[in-house]
Amino acid sequence: MAGTGEDATLLGEALEALPDPVILVDRRAAVAFANAAARTAFPALAVGNPLVFALRMPEVVDAVERALRGEAAVEAEFTDRGPVERSFALRASPLPSGLSGSDRTRPAALLALRDLTGAKRLDSMRVDFVANASHEMRTPLASLLGFIETLQGPAKDDAAARARFLDIMRVQAKRMARLVDDLLSLSRVEMNEHRRPTAPADLGAVARQIADVLSRLAEERGVELECTLADGDRLVVAGDHDELLRVAENLVENAVKYGRSGGRVDIRVERVHTTSGDEIVLSVRDYGPGIPAEHLPRLTERFYRVDVAESRDKGGTGLGLAIVKHIVNRHRGRLAVESRPGDGATFRVALPALD
Repeated sequence: MAGTGEDATLLGEALEALPDPVILVDRRAAVAFANAAARTAFPALAVGNPLVFALRMPEVVDAVERALRGEAAVEAEFTDRGPVERSFALRASPLPSGLSGSDRTRPAALLALRDLTGAKRLDSMRVDFVANASHEMRTPLASLLGFIETLQGPAKDDAAARARFLDIMRVQAKRMARLVDDLLSLSRVEMNEHRRPTAPADLGAVARQIADVLSRLAEERGVELECTLADGDRLVVAGDHDELLRVAENLVENAVKYGRSGGRVDIRVERVHTTSGDEIVLSVRDYGPGIPAEHLPRLTERFYRVDVAESRDKGGTGLGLAIVKHIVNRHRGRLAVESRPGDGATFRVALPALD
């Protein structure tokens, strides 16, 4: 922060300790100070540079201009459309002229920001949950109601029909339970998508664990499951271990279920060198019928299924790849799909390596 003196030092230390982003700008709308929370939220912030270099949103520019003209407590909301969209509330307030510093560099306005991303996503997810759940549950609920009414009426004393209907009701109830679990998982991931994980996670260990967990399913489906880790490579990323398990589980389970006609699924984890830095890449390849090209761009949409009937028969909810996409986004990685009809499909997740 511009200026010297005990008061300025104490003010800087106090602002630095705040959990929410705080920025001071001078009369030229250049950054005079940004606390740790602000620097983390907006890495492009730099003392001495115009604020618009990091925050170009019209709502921010207008609020700062009004505060510099002396208007008190100018409030606004804005959206940062970066790799992960984030929403903030902004309060811009003019500062007294007594703060230390030259006329040009003296802090002239204080910007206090509050991250609204979680709250807005929670509201959106409530709406989505009601709309999606009601749509997807309508059919199984109607089936359950029909069977219950039949068991209470015409089939009340029919033991064979009762056993058959109860078995179908169990399948429908399990389908609804899976749907609710996946919707809740997706909601949790979306709520935290703007918070990038920082803990180390071994993607190679994740792949080995999922290969072990799903080995019985693969054996039941007549699929050979092979897991290969690149020799000598450090396969560690900054990530949430449980979420990465979910990514690997969804991809491998899909490959076993939908690509089983190929009789084999390959899992591979390796380090790849790129111009922007090393990446750890998880690849899951099946040798099944493949996916037609027109379906590839939509695979990660909620409830999108290449074959609706087949997906439901296999217990799919249409949410697995949507969950994968949002987890990969949270980890600032990339998801790619390659497939040709008759030649299987390969799903690749590339995450920044943690050196």
